[in-house]
Amino acid sequence: MKVLLLSFYFKPDLSAGSFRNTALVESLLRALPEKSEIHVVTTLPNRYAGFNAEAPEEEVTQNLTIKRVRLPAHESGMADQSRAFLAYAKEVRQFVRGQDYDVVFASSSRLMTAALGARTARQLGVPLYLDIRDIFVDTIKDILPRKMAWLMKPLFGAVERWTISRADRLNVVSAGFLPYFESRYPKVSKVVFTNGIDDEFLRAAPEKGEPIGGEVPYSRVVEVLYAGNMGEGQGLHNIIPRLARKMEGRAKFRLIGGGGRRRQLEEAIAKAGCTNVVLEPPVARAELIEAYQKADVLFLHLNDYDAFRKVLPSKLFEYGALGKPIWAGVAGYAASFVRENLDNAEVFSPCAEAEAVEAFNRLCIRDEARERFVARFSRRAIMDEMAKDLVALGESHN
Repeated sequence: MKVLLLSFYFKPDLSAGSFRNTALVESLLRALPEKSEIHVVTTLPNRYAGFNAEAPEEEVTQNLTIKRVRLPAHESGMADQSRAFLAYAKEVRQFVRGQDYDVVFASSSRLMTAALGARTARQLGVPLYLDIRDIFVDTIKDILPRKMAWLMKPLFGAVERWTISRADRLNVVSAGFLPYFESRYPKVSKVVFTNGIDDEFLRAAPEKGEPIGGEVPYSRVVEVLYAGNMGEGQGLHNIIPRLARKMEGRAKFRLIGGGGRRRQLEEAIAKAGCTNVVLEPPVARAELIEAYQKADVLFLHLNDYDAFRKVLPSKLFEYGALGKPIWAGVAGYAASFVRENLDNAEVFSPCAEAEAVEAFNRLCIRDEARERFVARFSRRAIMDEMAKDLVALGESHN
């Protein structure tokens, strides 16, 4: 069997899509029949301007070929991202020319990689497996200026209808997405394979047993850590400055990452006169885990947009594995997931700093293993099942 996998992000880049699709390829290598091939077409690391990771443009092993496309310089603006995607799409078309595949897999958060996968599968005459990590059409009304969203939503709505209707299998990473897709595309076969806990975090997870360390005294300043993207979706610039001021003397905030709203976040922190917030650039995973382990509380926030009531942040799986208290400004499906699956985790409404302080006061500031959560959400187990589903779809083509 021969599989084509399209993902804008792949190892060693730092993003949820990179971690997810790298794990899927590892599972596919275990699940595929002998003499199978996987071709991955992705990009050279480009998730954060402040993080550089060396990677070859092409890697070839016995069963796996990874083609990494060099992108033009780009920031987080839509025009730059469009140019970057067009460069990627051009290289994908060239790469697949003259190739035969049994199935095309496309993983997409911003729709266009999914559309490229649909076009490629149609040209090749093979089944299409879509992995949808975000509902772009639902999100643009919140993250784009109103006039631009009004102009672009019909266009992207048409692209979404054309793309999703051509999928032979549609996976969504959050069960909160299902009502949206069921109502619009009832005939498309759907499954739910969520994100999960990677092996690095499983190895760092506390062992089953007694709570680790004593509870932090109320008098000690607590270190609160956020590590990840700092974009419009996270809305840190709308919560951190005001929340940090309210928590002076009780908590210091360590923020690691980069993204389209980092500069705005820096400016808002400076304007608020916060003395208990430190911003640091993105780091590799080994350093990230060390930072998690040093922290007292792990912080998560999504902006106050209706579209984000459907999502399930991949960050929750990393946080949950490490046994730290979790302080999450989320609503909708993500809030329900936290309440149902994570002990010693408190949620508050996005952008509501007074409610956030109340949630913080309910936390028990100590580490404690979450055995059931870790057992249920191993990334390898989830990706192994997804790989089997993808192989079965490819075999149906033969």
